[in-house]
Amino acid sequence: MRIGDVFVSQRTLALITLMALSALAANASAGAQSRMFSAGDAYERFMGKWSRELAPLLVEFAGVRDGDAVLDVGSGTGALTAAVVVAAPSSRVIGIDFAASYVAFARARHLGDLVRFEVGDAQQLRYGDGSFNRTLSLLVLNFIPDRAKAVDEMIRVTRPGGTVAAAVWDYGRGMQMLRVFWDEAILLNPAMDARDERHMPLCRKGELALVWREHGLHDVSEEMLTIQTRFVSFDDYWSPFLEKQGPAGTHVGALSDSEREELRRRLRKRLLGDGPDHPIVIAARAWAVRGIVRRRGTSVR
Repeated sequence: MRIGDVFVSQRTLALITLMALSALAANASAGAQSRMFSAGDAYERFMGKWSRELAPLLVEFAGVRDGDAVLDVGSGTGALTAAVVVAAPSSRVIGIDFAASYVAFARARHLGDLVRFEVGDAQQLRYGDGSFNRTLSLLVLNFIPDRAKAVDEMIRVTRPGGTVAAAVWDYGRGMQMLRVFWDEAILLNPAMDARDERHMPLCRKGELALVWREHGLHDVSEEMLTIQTRFVSFDDYWSPFLEKQGPAGTHVGALSDSEREELRRRLRKRLLGDGPDHPIVIAARAWAVRGIVRRRGTSVR
């Protein structure tokens, strides 16, 4: 086949077409993520308070020390950065997030000369090699379209001997706030099983550690982090889903009024039975991993 003055083989043309389709898919995925995580204040009401409880556990697990240079990848509304500042107040911390609304929210609430929030892409970090002592990521890695590229970038910007660490919810069994939601949503409509966050990558035991080892990190360690999610009432549990954030909120936003009310009724019965309203406490579990960036000349075994 001839295009202009260039002869292109069928195989090459197929490859060009595949690359174009892949680029379109990546752009579509990024667009879907932007819609799913679109407003800082809405996300804060939906998941922010649980991020704030989990963040100090990841900071401790990652071994952050005062004076470290720390990169927070997928910083969201700033929960992890805030936890770093509390644990290591002399540390320089940069948080990057793809969502400009999240960055604006974090900037307005987390001030200080040593803290900075920027709009950025985890798959293409703008920082030089070895810029940070520790690079961390909380509850975002499984939402990044090209996770392998993001992990490579996290490693690249971390100094040899530095730590790369991340945590994601155990959507299948451990994040009960969402497990209860999806169980009832699927009972209401079995076709919604495909949207259940339990199918997401990296949320099961051993998966994060495997990725860390595959990317050449050493002294890899995985640990379960557990918090309690506390709700003062059923409405305190239900209303954050109406913010349309994340896969669960997006699902609620797509329901008709009658479907939404039926799901609400089912969830209330699941959590409260037939009794009066009362506070609800549900466990939430995440898997965390850390690894050390190899020094130059160190072989991978």
